[in-house]
Amino acid sequence: MKIAISVGSAYYDGQDWEEMLAFVEAADAMGIDSVWSAEAWGMDAVVALGVIAGRTKNIRLGTGIMQISARTPASTAMTALSLDRVSNGRFLLGLGASGPQVVEGLHGAPFAKPMSRMREYVQIVRQATAGERVQIDGEHFVLPRPGGEGKALRLSMPPKRIPIYLATLGVKSLEMTGEIADGWLGTSFIPERADAHLAHIAKGAERAGRSLSDIEIEVNSVLSVSENVEDLLDRARQGMAFTLGAMGSAKTNFYNDAFCRSGWEDVAKEVQGLWIAGKKKAAVAAVPDEMLLQAYLIGTEDRVRERIRAFRDAGVDVFRLAPQGRSAKERIANLEYQADLIRSEGG
Repeated sequence: MKIAISVGSAYYDGQDWEEMLAFVEAADAMGIDSVWSAEAWGMDAVVALGVIAGRTKNIRLGTGIMQISARTPASTAMTALSLDRVSNGRFLLGLGASGPQVVEGLHGAPFAKPMSRMREYVQIVRQATAGERVQIDGEHFVLPRPGGEGKALRLSMPPKRIPIYLATLGVKSLEMTGEIADGWLGTSFIPERADAHLAHIAKGAERAGRSLSDIEIEVNSVLSVSENVEDLLDRARQGMAFTLGAMGSAKTNFYNDAFCRSGWEDVAKEVQGLWIAGKKKAAVAAVPDEMLLQAYLIGTEDRVRERIRAFRDAGVDVFRLAPQGRSAKERIANLEYQADLIRSEGG
Protein backbone atom coordinates (compact mmCIF):
# COMPACT_ATOMS: atom_id res chain seq x y z
CA MET A 1 0.00 0.00 0.00
CA LYS A 2 1.36 3.40 -1.01
CA ILE A 3 1.40 6.51 1.16
CA ALA A 4 0.65 10.04 -0.02
CA ILE A 5 0.62 13.38 1.77
CA SER A 6 -1.34 16.60 1.32
CA VAL A 7 0.06 20.11 1.06
CA GLY A 8 -2.14 22.86 2.45
CA SER A 9 -5.91 22.88 2.40
CA ALA A 10 -8.80 24.58 0.64
CA TYR A 11 -8.01 27.83 2.44
CA TYR A 12 -4.22 27.45 2.90
CA ASP A 13 -2.55 30.87 2.75
CA GLY A 14 1.08 29.76 2.58
CA GLN A 15 2.19 31.40 5.82
CA ASP A 16 4.27 28.41 6.97
CA TRP A 17 5.60 27.69 3.49
CA GLU A 18 9.21 26.99 4.50
CA GLU A 19 8.03 24.59 7.18
CA MET A 20 5.82 22.89 4.60
CA LEU A 21 8.76 22.55 2.20
CA ALA A 22 10.90 20.98 4.92
CA PHE A 23 8.09 18.52 5.61
CA VAL A 24 7.81 17.53 1.93
CA GLU A 25 11.59 17.17 1.57
CA ALA A 26 11.59 14.81 4.55
CA ALA A 27 8.67 12.86 3.06
CA ASP A 28 10.65 12.47 -0.16
CA ALA A 29 13.65 11.17 1.78
CA MET A 30 11.56 8.59 3.65
CA GLY A 31 10.06 7.17 0.44
CA ILE A 32 6.54 8.63 0.51
CA ASP A 33 4.96 7.96 -2.89
CA SER A 34 3.25 11.26 -3.71
CA VAL A 35 2.40 14.76 -2.53
CA TRP A 36 -0.86 16.46 -3.51
CA SER A 37 -1.54 20.21 -3.51
CA ALA A 38 -4.99 21.48 -2.60
CA GLU A 39 -6.90 24.30 -4.26
CA ALA A 40 -10.18 26.04 -3.55
CA TRP A 41 -10.10 29.66 -2.32
CA GLY A 42 -6.54 29.87 -0.96
CA MET A 43 -3.15 29.05 -2.46
CA ASP A 44 -3.46 27.53 -5.94
CA ALA A 45 -2.51 23.93 -6.72
CA VAL A 46 0.20 24.62 -9.28
CA VAL A 47 2.76 27.06 -7.87
CA ALA A 48 3.56 24.89 -4.85
CA LEU A 49 4.35 21.88 -7.02
CA GLY A 50 6.67 23.89 -9.22
CA VAL A 51 8.78 24.77 -6.19
CA ILE A 52 8.54 21.27 -4.71
CA ALA A 53 9.72 19.79 -8.01
CA GLY A 54 13.03 21.58 -7.59
CA ARG A 55 13.46 20.54 -3.95
CA THR A 56 12.71 16.81 -4.26
CA LYS A 57 13.96 13.84 -6.28
CA ASN A 58 11.56 10.92 -6.23
CA ILE A 59 8.18 11.80 -4.75
CA ARG A 60 5.41 12.09 -7.35
CA LEU A 61 3.65 15.46 -7.58
CA GLY A 62 -0.11 15.66 -7.91
CA THR A 63 -2.69 18.41 -8.01
CA GLY A 64 -5.34 17.53 -5.51
CA ILE A 65 -7.16 19.11 -7.20
CA MET A 66 -7.07 21.66 -10.02
CA GLN A 67 -10.57 23.08 -10.44
CA ILE A 68 -11.83 22.71 -13.99
CA SER A 69 -13.80 25.94 -13.69
CA ALA A 70 -10.64 27.95 -13.01
CA ARG A 71 -8.73 27.16 -16.24
CA THR A 72 -9.43 26.24 -19.83
CA PRO A 73 -8.63 22.59 -20.58
CA ALA A 74 -5.88 23.65 -22.99
CA SER A 75 -4.28 25.75 -20.25
CA THR A 76 -4.44 22.78 -17.89
CA ALA A 77 -2.80 20.58 -20.52
CA MET A 78 0.05 23.07 -20.92
CA THR A 79 0.47 23.29 -17.15
CA ALA A 80 0.48 19.49 -16.86
CA LEU A 81 3.16 19.05 -19.51
CA SER A 82 5.21 21.87 -17.97
CA LEU A 83 5.08 20.41 -14.46
CA ASP A 84 5.89 16.99 -15.84
CA ARG A 85 8.94 18.43 -17.61
CA VAL A 86 10.33 20.34 -14.62
CA SER A 87 9.76 17.34 -12.32
CA ASN A 88 11.40 14.83 -14.68
CA GLY A 89 8.20 12.88 -15.29
CA ARG A 90 6.76 12.84 -11.78
CA PHE A 91 3.54 14.78 -12.35
CA LEU A 92 0.00 13.48 -11.74
CA LEU A 93 -2.98 15.58 -12.87
CA GLY A 94 -5.78 15.58 -10.33
CA LEU A 95 -8.98 17.28 -11.50
CA GLY A 96 -12.23 18.10 -9.79
CA ALA A 97 -15.43 20.01 -10.43
CA SER A 98 -15.39 21.74 -7.01
CA GLY A 99 -18.84 22.94 -5.87
CA PRO A 100 -21.38 25.55 -6.91
CA GLN A 101 -20.42 28.05 -4.20
CA VAL A 102 -16.82 28.24 -5.43
CA VAL A 103 -17.49 27.75 -9.14
CA GLU A 104 -20.27 30.29 -9.43
CA GLY A 105 -19.26 32.59 -6.57
CA LEU A 106 -15.50 32.80 -7.08
CA HIS A 107 -14.97 31.98 -10.75
CA GLY A 108 -18.27 33.20 -12.20
CA ALA A 109 -18.61 30.01 -14.22
CA PRO A 110 -21.69 27.79 -14.54
CA PHE A 111 -21.75 24.70 -12.33
CA ALA A 112 -24.66 22.84 -13.95
CA LYS A 113 -23.86 19.49 -15.57
CA PRO A 114 -20.41 19.06 -13.96
CA MET A 115 -20.09 15.45 -15.12
CA SER A 116 -20.51 16.08 -18.85
CA ARG A 117 -18.26 19.15 -18.52
CA MET A 118 -15.58 17.01 -16.86
CA ARG A 119 -15.82 14.36 -19.57
CA GLU A 120 -15.26 16.94 -22.32
CA TYR A 121 -12.52 18.61 -20.28
CA VAL A 122 -10.58 15.36 -19.94
CA GLN A 123 -11.06 14.65 -23.65
CA ILE A 124 -9.44 17.96 -24.55
CA VAL A 125 -6.59 17.50 -22.07
CA ARG A 126 -5.90 14.03 -23.49
CA GLN A 127 -5.87 15.42 -27.03
CA ALA A 128 -3.52 18.23 -26.14
CA THR A 129 -1.05 16.18 -24.10
CA ALA A 130 -0.99 13.49 -26.81
CA GLY A 131 0.21 16.02 -29.38
CA GLU A 132 -3.05 16.00 -31.31
CA ARG A 133 -4.83 19.03 -32.72
CA VAL A 134 -7.25 20.31 -30.12
CA GLN A 135 -10.76 20.19 -31.50
CA ILE A 136 -14.15 19.29 -30.09
CA ASP A 137 -17.78 20.00 -30.86
CA GLY A 138 -19.27 19.44 -27.44
CA GLU A 139 -22.03 20.69 -25.21
CA HIS A 140 -19.67 22.78 -23.08
CA PHE A 141 -16.61 23.27 -25.27
CA VAL A 142 -16.42 24.00 -28.97
CA LEU A 143 -12.89 24.27 -30.34
CA PRO A 144 -11.91 26.06 -32.47
CA ARG A 145 -14.45 28.72 -31.57
CA PRO A 146 -16.95 28.90 -34.43
CA GLY A 147 -17.32 32.03 -36.52
CA GLY A 148 -13.90 33.40 -35.66
CA GLU A 149 -10.35 33.20 -36.96
CA GLY A 150 -9.13 30.38 -34.73
CA LYS A 151 -7.90 27.03 -35.99
CA ALA A 152 -7.22 23.66 -34.40
CA LEU A 153 -3.74 23.83 -32.86
CA ARG A 154 -1.21 21.41 -31.43
CA LEU A 155 0.83 22.23 -28.35
CA SER A 156 4.51 22.68 -29.11
CA MET A 157 5.69 20.56 -26.15
CA PRO A 158 6.59 16.90 -26.74
CA PRO A 159 3.57 14.65 -26.17
CA LYS A 160 3.34 12.71 -22.92
CA ARG A 161 0.60 10.58 -21.42
CA ILE A 162 -0.08 12.34 -18.12
CA PRO A 163 -1.91 10.18 -15.53
CA ILE A 164 -5.28 11.77 -14.73
CA TYR A 165 -6.95 11.31 -11.36
CA LEU A 166 -10.50 12.47 -10.73
CA ALA A 167 -11.98 13.63 -7.43
CA THR A 168 -15.55 12.41 -7.77
CA LEU A 169 -18.31 11.39 -5.36
CA GLY A 170 -21.61 11.23 -7.27
CA VAL A 171 -22.70 7.85 -8.64
CA LYS A 172 -22.55 8.79 -12.33
CA SER A 173 -19.30 10.69 -11.83
CA LEU A 174 -17.75 7.65 -10.15
CA GLU A 175 -18.78 5.57 -13.16
CA MET A 176 -17.13 8.14 -15.42
CA THR A 177 -13.97 7.88 -13.32
CA GLY A 178 -13.90 4.15 -14.00
CA GLU A 179 -14.29 4.85 -17.71
CA ILE A 180 -11.72 7.57 -18.35
CA ALA A 181 -9.37 8.09 -15.39
CA ASP A 182 -6.14 6.51 -14.19
CA GLY A 183 -6.97 7.04 -10.54
CA TRP A 184 -9.61 8.12 -8.04
CA LEU A 185 -9.01 10.75 -5.35
CA GLY A 186 -11.52 9.60 -2.81
CA THR A 187 -13.02 10.86 0.41
CA SER A 188 -16.11 10.20 2.55
CA PHE A 189 -15.07 6.54 2.38
CA ILE A 190 -16.10 3.82 4.82
CA PRO A 191 -14.43 0.47 4.08
CA GLU A 192 -17.40 -1.59 5.29
CA ARG A 193 -19.49 0.20 2.65
CA ALA A 194 -16.81 0.44 -0.04
CA ASP A 195 -19.34 -0.47 -2.73
CA ALA A 196 -20.95 2.95 -2.23
CA HIS A 197 -17.97 4.19 -4.24
CA LEU A 198 -16.00 1.33 -5.75
CA ALA A 199 -18.92 -0.59 -7.27
CA HIS A 200 -19.71 2.44 -9.42
CA ILE A 201 -16.08 2.91 -10.47
CA ALA A 202 -15.94 -0.78 -11.37
CA LYS A 203 -19.13 -0.46 -13.43
CA GLY A 204 -17.65 2.38 -15.45
CA ALA A 205 -14.36 0.55 -15.89
CA GLU A 206 -16.17 -2.52 -17.21
CA ARG A 207 -18.07 -0.35 -19.68
CA ALA A 208 -14.70 0.82 -21.04
CA GLY A 209 -13.28 -2.69 -21.24
CA ARG A 210 -11.23 -2.28 -18.08
CA SER A 211 -11.40 -3.50 -14.49
CA LEU A 212 -11.25 -1.80 -11.10
CA SER A 213 -7.62 -2.88 -10.77
CA ASP A 214 -6.74 -0.53 -13.64
CA ILE A 215 -7.69 2.50 -11.51
CA GLU A 216 -5.50 3.51 -8.56
CA ILE A 217 -7.75 4.00 -5.54
CA GLU A 218 -6.48 6.76 -3.24
CA VAL A 219 -8.38 7.71 -0.11
CA ASN A 220 -7.92 10.75 2.09
CA SER A 221 -8.44 9.88 5.75
CA VAL A 222 -7.63 11.22 9.20
CA LEU A 223 -5.11 9.08 11.11
CA SER A 224 -4.52 9.77 14.81
CA VAL A 225 -3.33 7.47 17.57
CA SER A 226 -3.86 8.00 21.29
CA GLU A 227 -4.98 6.13 24.37
CA ASN A 228 -7.33 9.07 24.97
CA VAL A 229 -9.84 8.06 22.32
CA GLU A 230 -12.49 10.47 23.58
CA ASP A 231 -10.21 13.41 22.90
CA LEU A 232 -9.55 12.17 19.35
CA LEU A 233 -13.27 11.77 18.74
CA ASP A 234 -14.05 15.25 20.02
CA ARG A 235 -11.45 16.77 17.68
CA ALA A 236 -12.67 14.75 14.68
CA ARG A 237 -16.33 15.57 15.29
CA GLN A 238 -15.93 19.21 14.23
CA GLY A 239 -14.40 18.22 10.89
CA MET A 240 -17.12 15.69 10.14
CA ALA A 241 -19.87 18.19 10.98
CA PHE A 242 -18.26 20.74 8.66
CA THR A 243 -18.05 18.16 5.87
CA LEU A 244 -21.70 17.14 6.24
CA GLY A 245 -23.04 20.65 6.70
CA ALA A 246 -20.77 23.14 4.96
CA MET A 247 -19.00 21.40 2.08
CA GLY A 248 -21.45 22.61 -0.51
CA SER A 249 -24.80 24.31 -0.52
CA ALA A 250 -28.04 23.18 1.07
CA LYS A 251 -28.99 21.72 -2.30
CA THR A 252 -25.65 20.30 -3.43
CA ASN A 253 -23.26 18.54 -1.01
CA PHE A 254 -21.56 15.54 -2.63
CA TYR A 255 -19.79 14.60 0.61
CA ASN A 256 -23.08 14.42 2.46
CA ASP A 257 -24.60 12.35 -0.34
CA ALA A 258 -21.68 9.91 -0.18
CA PHE A 259 -22.16 9.33 3.55
CA CYS A 260 -25.89 8.87 2.92
CA ARG A 261 -25.05 6.04 0.48
CA SER A 262 -22.67 4.59 3.06
CA GLY A 263 -25.39 3.92 5.62
CA TRP A 264 -25.43 7.21 7.54
CA GLU A 265 -28.29 9.04 5.84
CA ASP A 266 -30.24 9.95 8.98
CA VAL A 267 -27.17 11.41 10.67
CA ALA A 268 -25.93 13.17 7.53
CA LYS A 269 -29.25 14.91 6.94
CA GLU A 270 -29.70 15.85 10.60
CA VAL A 271 -26.22 17.37 10.86
CA GLN A 272 -26.63 19.24 7.57
CA GLY A 273 -29.97 20.66 8.65
CA LEU A 274 -28.61 21.86 11.98
CA TRP A 275 -25.53 23.41 10.37
CA ILE A 276 -27.50 25.25 7.70
CA ALA A 277 -29.89 26.52 10.39
CA GLY A 278 -26.93 28.11 12.15
CA LYS A 279 -26.95 25.59 15.02
CA LYS A 280 -23.31 24.57 14.59
CA LYS A 281 -22.73 23.35 18.15
CA ALA A 282 -25.77 21.11 17.89
CA ALA A 283 -24.58 19.87 14.50
CA VAL A 284 -21.21 18.89 15.94
CA ALA A 285 -22.86 17.17 18.91
CA ALA A 286 -25.10 15.18 16.54
CA VAL A 287 -22.14 13.34 14.96
CA PRO A 288 -22.00 9.90 16.64
CA ASP A 289 -18.77 8.23 17.75
CA GLU A 290 -19.40 5.16 15.59
CA MET A 291 -19.54 7.20 12.39
CA LEU A 292 -16.16 8.74 13.18
CA LEU A 293 -14.65 5.38 14.06
CA GLN A 294 -15.80 3.94 10.74
CA ALA A 295 -14.69 6.83 8.54
CA TYR A 296 -11.39 7.75 10.22
CA LEU A 297 -8.33 5.86 11.39
CA ILE A 298 -8.40 7.06 14.98
CA GLY A 299 -8.05 5.36 18.35
CA THR A 300 -5.51 3.22 20.12
CA GLU A 301 -2.64 1.84 18.05
CA ASP A 302 -4.20 -1.63 17.94
CA ARG A 303 -7.47 -0.21 16.68
CA VAL A 304 -5.79 1.96 14.05
CA ARG A 305 -3.87 -1.08 12.79
CA GLU A 306 -7.20 -2.88 12.48
CA ARG A 307 -8.68 0.01 10.49
CA ILE A 308 -5.67 0.14 8.17
CA ARG A 309 -6.26 -3.52 7.35
CA ALA A 310 -9.95 -2.80 6.75
CA PHE A 311 -9.15 -0.03 4.26
CA ARG A 312 -6.55 -2.25 2.56
CA ASP A 313 -8.95 -5.19 2.28
CA ALA A 314 -11.67 -2.90 0.90
CA GLY A 315 -9.45 -2.11 -2.10
CA VAL A 316 -7.60 1.07 -1.14
CA ASP A 317 -4.22 1.34 -2.91
CA VAL A 318 -3.00 4.65 -1.45
CA PHE A 319 -3.56 6.38 1.90
CA ARG A 320 -3.30 10.15 1.79
CA LEU A 321 -2.22 11.64 5.11
CA ALA A 322 -2.00 15.14 6.56
CA PRO A 323 -0.01 14.64 9.78
CA GLN A 324 -0.55 17.36 12.35
CA GLY A 325 2.07 19.29 14.28
CA ARG A 326 3.03 22.80 15.34
CA SER A 327 6.29 22.61 13.40
CA ALA A 328 7.85 20.72 10.50
CA LYS A 329 9.77 18.63 13.06
CA GLU A 330 6.55 17.50 14.73
CA ARG A 331 4.81 16.80 11.40
CA ILE A 332 7.81 14.81 10.16
CA ALA A 333 7.88 12.72 13.35
CA ASN A 334 4.14 12.05 13.05
CA LEU A 335 4.52 11.09 9.39
CA GLU A 336 7.34 8.66 10.19
CA TYR A 337 5.18 7.00 12.83
CA GLN A 338 2.09 6.86 10.64
CA ALA A 339 4.03 5.58 7.63
CA ASP A 340 5.51 2.78 9.75
CA LEU A 341 2.00 1.80 10.86
CA ILE A 342 0.64 1.67 7.33
CA ARG A 343 3.65 -0.16 5.94
CA SER A 344 3.49 -2.77 8.67
CA GLU A 345 -0.23 -3.45 8.09
CA GLY A 346 -0.82 -2.37 4.50
CA GLY A 347 0.77 -5.31 2.72
